[in-house]
Amino acid sequence: MRETARALRMERHAESFRAATDIVHLPVTPPGAGEVRVRNLWCGINAIFDTQIARDAVDYVKIGLPTFTGVEALGMVEEVGEGVDGLAVGDAVVTTRFTGGYREQNTGPAANFVKVPDARPEWLVLASTGVSALVAMEQIGEIKPGETVAVSAAAGGLGHLLVQLAASRGCHVIGIAGGPEKCEFVRSLGAARVIDYRSEDVAQVLANEYPKGVDLAFDTVSGAIHDAFLANIANHGRLVVAGAASDLDGKPEMVTAPRIAHAIYYKSASVRGFMNGLLTAHWPDARARLFDMFREGEIRVCLDQRQFEGLESIFDAVEHLLSGRSMGKVLARIAPE
Repeated sequence: MRETARALRMERHAESFRAATDIVHLPVTPPGAGEVRVRNLWCGINAIFDTQIARDAVDYVKIGLPTFTGVEALGMVEEVGEGVDGLAVGDAVVTTRFTGGYREQNTGPAANFVKVPDARPEWLVLASTGVSALVAMEQIGEIKPGETVAVSAAAGGLGHLLVQLAASRGCHVIGIAGGPEKCEFVRSLGAARVIDYRSEDVAQVLANEYPKGVDLAFDTVSGAIHDAFLANIANHGRLVVAGAASDLDGKPEMVTAPRIAHAIYYKSASVRGFMNGLLTAHWPDARARLFDMFREGEIRVCLDQRQFEGLESIFDAVEHLLSGRSMGKVLARIAPE
């Protein structure tokens, strides 16, 4: 067993995650009763959240400094504490608990880890981002077969799964993406119409081509995309807010416009917030169904093609995701199997 392992610890508030965070060396200790020690192999990148906590712009939860960072990771169990059932040395496991992601070793309660079939990173994406997509779609969006569904950032980690899940239910999916390459990617996932926001006016396309409106829309961007969805929501439509990528500082843009009541009242429409951490009771069922879909080839997990190797590469991975150039889920490989 190694004597020390590295982790990313946020030491200060700063404009960027890189500037706020240091690599620190920690002693590797054996797990206590009810705990396991895991060697992380892969971690998922959540650049917007990382940047917001670096800037102290997360107002829904206060995070004290210093704090370890990263949310989801996949690894191998290397040691099991007394009283642990269901996990053994050599098992591949996933955690989706904050502070368990951006580190080489993770020791914690066995309940924080979920056993997965093997160490392929696809299981990590399904157990984290995939669960978010399915829970948001079913529990908050209340999706119905055959509906018209719009997805912002459709080429991203969450978006590319939302597109597939909606298409699998016979929905007419409208994907919003930027640039020909991303648009073609979204089309390959089953989107019936892809709007390139860089060359097309999203609000105008929706108004012209979907006069009855959009039944269900997923917004992770905010700004003009949010406005376009709201203006073109259908009778009884639902607009699910799952993020605000354009608002990294946590300071909403001040706009002069009619109150939201004017947009939703006469349509019996609704705007709904999605916070995955408030819906943990639905995670196990969602995870099990996604795993089955993946085994049966009913859903693809697309990983961003740029490779990031080693704990220190996480800074580059965060900046790559913020650049808007990624397609699929951005991961960093912490260690070889």
